[in-house]
Amino acid sequence: MKNQLQHIKIKNFTTELGAAVLELNLSYQVFGKELGTAPIILINHALTGNSEVAGKEGWWQDIVGEEKVIDTTVYTILSFNVPGNGFDGFLIENYKDFIARDIANIFLEGLQYLKISQLFALIGGSLGGGIAWEMMVLNTKITKHFLPIATDWKSTDWLIANCQIQEQFLVNSSNPVHDARMHAMLCYRTPTSFKERFQRSKKEDSTIFNVESWLLHHGEKLQERYQLSSYKLMNQLLKTIDVTKNGEKKIEILNQIDANIHIIVVDSDLFFTAEENRETHKKLGLMKENVSYNEIKSVHGHDAFLMEYDQLQKIIAPIFNKEYNSKK
Repeated sequence: MKNQLQHIKIKNFTTELGAAVLELNLSYQVFGKELGTAPIILINHALTGNSEVAGKEGWWQDIVGEEKVIDTTVYTILSFNVPGNGFDGFLIENYKDFIARDIANIFLEGLQYLKISQLFALIGGSLGGGIAWEMMVLNTKITKHFLPIATDWKSTDWLIANCQIQEQFLVNSSNPVHDARMHAMLCYRTPTSFKERFQRSKKEDSTIFNVESWLLHHGEKLQERYQLSSYKLMNQLLKTIDVTKNGEKKIEILNQIDANIHIIVVDSDLFFTAEENRETHKKLGLMKENVSYNEIKSVHGHDAFLMEYDQLQKIIAPIFNKEYNSKK
């Protein structure tokens, strides 16, 4: 696998809010077939994710790899790092200058640099999916298939509210990354998921509930590998997803997308709700024939797209690997 980190320098970039950036580092990884030799799938990572989608450390290794549902012996898998996520050592301190659409523009510039005019598929999970929706509106012909997973084309009031609480932790806490992550885990899971897993249990001779030590553990793990400036930026991007440019354009803008749109949601997602996505599907379905909708059934909420692999594989296999389900 050709998976070493590679870099593109984006020069003289102006953000949507008018900030001038002399140079940005856009890093990426390629898995599977070499660029130019096979159909290309671009995968956009989620909030604390990165370009390492496959391989031993790959956050989506159950989905992407040799003889997996997205088979690296058949496709070229490309993944960019959101500039400032820190995976490549590049950080952005002035995070308020950026919105989700800026990252969409940067990714499209990256594709242009790599001389890629057409993708086989664009996949985005969570924040990566919001950025992908923005890309689709900026370049309506960029891909044959579009898979927004556990995401939405806009940040809802509920999502913006949670991002505001995250911002307060990140700006005011003496232990910002740790504390913000603890709160975020409540958004990524559900009450039912917690009940099923923890049953109000404690370790022997302990006064601490297992759910409390689990949250503390997640806070510590992220703190070890994630920078404060990266978290601030990602949270800012999450709350600024909006393909309509604050209502300047109507939802009908999505009709112009050429791609087959495969909306995939988690029925219990508290963050990007199924209800919002059903509404999108209903509106798009009235105007476009090539829009499908699938739900992952899970008690685990938003994070189920990183947990319920059997269901996700069944949903996407007809697009990427028609033999996959019959083999299984």
